[in-house]
Amino acid sequence: MNTIAAISTPPGVGGIAVVRLSGPEAVAIASQHCRVTPGMHFSVFRDGEAFIDEVMVASHAAPHSYTGEDVVEISCHGSLYVQEALLNALIASGARLAEPGEFTRRAFLNGKLDLSQAEAVADLIDSTNAAQHRLAVSQLRGGYAQKLKGLRQQLLELTSLLELELDFSQEDVEFADRSQLRQLLSTLNSQLSTLIDSFHMGNALKKGIPVAIVGEPNAGKSTLLNALLHDDRAIVSPIPGTTRDTIEETFVIDGIPYRLIDTAGLRQSNDEVERLGIERSRQAARQADIIIYVHDATQPDSQMADHLQQLPLDGKHLIVVYNKVDLLNSSSKLEEVPARAEECVKISAKTGDGLDTLLTRLSTLNARFSIQGDTLLTNVRHRDALVHVKEALAHVAEGLDNGLPSDLVAIDLRDALHHLGTITGEVTTDEILGTIFTRFCVGK
Repeated sequence: MNTIAAISTPPGVGGIAVVRLSGPEAVAIASQHCRVTPGMHFSVFRDGEAFIDEVMVASHAAPHSYTGEDVVEISCHGSLYVQEALLNALIASGARLAEPGEFTRRAFLNGKLDLSQAEAVADLIDSTNAAQHRLAVSQLRGGYAQKLKGLRQQLLELTSLLELELDFSQEDVEFADRSQLRQLLSTLNSQLSTLIDSFHMGNALKKGIPVAIVGEPNAGKSTLLNALLHDDRAIVSPIPGTTRDTIEETFVIDGIPYRLIDTAGLRQSNDEVERLGIERSRQAARQADIIIYVHDATQPDSQMADHLQQLPLDGKHLIVVYNKVDLLNSSSKLEEVPARAEECVKISAKTGDGLDTLLTRLSTLNARFSIQGDTLLTNVRHRDALVHVKEALAHVAEGLDNGLPSDLVAIDLRDALHHLGTITGEVTTDEILGTIFTRFCVGK
């Protein structure tokens, strides 16, 4: 395998930059330009006789490195010229420019990480808040992959027993206990269902818990979005129907990301574009975990009940917000909390009055979206693989109930094993690996 090199720090000028080499010739190539000894030390990097920079050189011998190969990391000053000069000199001396994710791909191929952990590296790099970080770290440290490996081992043992029966088919011998197999299938099915069902929550935490802001036109939905973001993200106008499409932005409360979705006002309209926007409002509500219904407190709430009746509220958290309370006189009274709403919050999105109460309410929902142990599923590829595993095991159970011979039952068990193996990398294809590692930046 050849030696690869890349700049591992982000593009641009900085205090320092790191150029990384990995492969059998890493030490020999780097030694042509600077002093390389075990550990980390100061050196001078030269290209021929030309002085390039003063550097820190760290050397990691195989297999005790990130990739499992000999690795040399050269920390230089963050000048664009210096970075390119170092990299070009190393390539001229025999290294090859690394492809996206190639360092982590080699770590996987050399057994330093399983495939799910390699994918967690990309998620860890992309994490922007505490929830995403916890999810990535959980998966990087093994997480649910270890549980799947244990289940896979049990399936392997039973599959081997079923296949052993085939060698003694003439003697009509049963090595696999059918009742034990049915019990294992029941246990597997329960655990698989839990993992698959956790994908909705895991994906929400990874991308941001979707919060749809809905209500009548001019209720102050866009003003509320801007107030929560502390930014003029949405156009605010007294003209009804200003918002024609959904606007999405993410903000974080106590380490949990929320994806706010501002929507078009709910009303009857003859404007084709506005009608499309209103339909997108309803679609956003269907996809949201939390719905904030905004009502203009200065107006009658006669249409609120109809709107809430039309919204898909089952399994969702509904918060009704009475906005523009700064325009009410002291004798004004608001209606009671509407049916199906968990809470009613009174605010002025314009002045910021009551926003702390709304944020506190959202924060109390964090516990419902907290990470329980290490079993939250966040990866679409893993979810799809587990669905295939569950389908294969359903065929196994059907075969046992119908008294199918061992060779036919074993086919479905091997199919389940195949799909389980694609998660952690026991089973891989170049297509799968290419799809996964092209997500990475060059240098990682």
